[in-house]
Amino acid sequence: MSIYTNQFNPYMRSRKPVYAKNGMVATSTTAAAQAGLAILKQGGNAIDAAVATAACQTVTEPTSNGIGADAFAIINFHGKLYGLNGSGPSPKSLSLDALLAQGNHTIPNLGWDPVDIPGAPATWAALVQKFGKLSLSEDLAPAIDYAEHGYALPQVLARYWHRAYEIYQKHAAASPSFASLFSEWERVFAPNGYTPAAGECWSSPDHARTLKEIAETNAESFYRGCLAEKIAAASQKAGGFLSLEDLAAYQPEWVDPISVNYHGYDVFELPPNGQGIVALEALGILDAFQFAAHDSVDTLHKQIEAIKLAFSDLFQFVGDPKAMTLPVVRLISQSYLAKRRQTITDTAALPEAGSPDSGGTVYLCTADSEGNMVSYIQSNYMGFGSGVVIPGTGIAMNDRGCNFSLNPQSADFIGGQKRPLNTIIPGFLAKDGQAIGPFGVMGGFMQPQGHVQALMNCIDFGMDPQGALDAPRWQWTGDKNVQLERTFSDALIQQLIAAGHHITINPEANSFGRGQIIWRNPQTGTYVGGSDSRTDGAVAAW
Repeated sequence: MSIYTNQFNPYMRSRKPVYAKNGMVATSTTAAAQAGLAILKQGGNAIDAAVATAACQTVTEPTSNGIGADAFAIINFHGKLYGLNGSGPSPKSLSLDALLAQGNHTIPNLGWDPVDIPGAPATWAALVQKFGKLSLSEDLAPAIDYAEHGYALPQVLARYWHRAYEIYQKHAAASPSFASLFSEWERVFAPNGYTPAAGECWSSPDHARTLKEIAETNAESFYRGCLAEKIAAASQKAGGFLSLEDLAAYQPEWVDPISVNYHGYDVFELPPNGQGIVALEALGILDAFQFAAHDSVDTLHKQIEAIKLAFSDLFQFVGDPKAMTLPVVRLISQSYLAKRRQTITDTAALPEAGSPDSGGTVYLCTADSEGNMVSYIQSNYMGFGSGVVIPGTGIAMNDRGCNFSLNPQSADFIGGQKRPLNTIIPGFLAKDGQAIGPFGVMGGFMQPQGHVQALMNCIDFGMDPQGALDAPRWQWTGDKNVQLERTFSDALIQQLIAAGHHITINPEANSFGRGQIIWRNPQTGTYVGGSDSRTDGAVAAW
């Protein structure tokens, strides 16, 4: 049986896989998925639908991303794969000395210090300019409409919105400097002193005006115009590092996706500064093994050990490509993968980096009737991001800079005009030169772990996209520590403990990521999609 015709889901929850022939959009809010589908019906292609959905998500799921976000995309356009790195570098004036001069001995995740240049608006514009059928104004129209007229909050979104508000309130109470920044966030996202509950409507005229400005200027205003001036002025007023010069210099970067072959399928990720290399290295290590069942100690143990090895190499060798001394392809070379594979035994090990030879985020995917497909991810990093909202604009700024290392020996060492290690990664699958489709699992450092588990569920265990996402997941969190969803059996848990893993059960479903998958049948051109039941999302199709 081929992966795109799999119909196995032993973990039935509340959703079934969705099938369609004309187009499909899968993401973590129903409102955004419907907007992307409307763009397809309006005559847009998969790229237009991805941009429309992404812009909507800044309004319909601000708990995970915003207009001040990073973005990455893998695009299958007329049979060729393209990659776009829409993450922002740090401000030119950022340095370890500058951070220490402000009294910080760690990189904070709130306030202006961790803010990098937002790449999402430029990413939207670049995608539409290169591949779109519609204009940026047409693609952003649904997001503007949601911002102007509002939408009703679903349950999961409402819960995390309120949780973020409680966290920010505690920080504001303890920090007068953050409290002054937080007042704008509170005005926009918690009007009248409370966050919207499930079923209540929220709108934001500020978001609507900003999105209109981005649409009408092809994002130029955000980097070299009125919006840029507002962002730079807010940074200067608060003593931030970000300047008008930093914004004006920004452009997203077109890159070539990198890949490994896993059990006959080519798995594509984007090269660093993202962590997609973790998924590729882990799958490359696991490729030499055969797996009989999802819920077996052999499967989980080998998956966990491979992920440990890959993450160890990530933290040792990976950062901004300009600062890396090791070519990333060496981490997925067959000789190096074989060496790493040999270190896996029957018992849990502490992670150690190898020695290669010298020399919360929103994910969405779209597809159209021509076979074009997009794997797209966008994030402010931690929840709403830094807690900074530019006055009068609705622009919530990211806190991606807190991923920098303070270790001078690290490839991810803090510095100006550097891209920090980025957690958000889109994935794409192909076989024998034919595109199968986009996939992704958002959620911090869970993402490559989710990629490995979801793909193996489809490739090795014959699950359909919905089943692959519904299956219980684990997450390695450091050393020998592994969190499991409570749907794993007690017998399996005891076997993992006996193998030396330190197991805890985490009842919080959001900790294990939220994924979307679309597969295309190359023979028929039809699609099948799944949307993670751990969140509010949906697959919209026709």
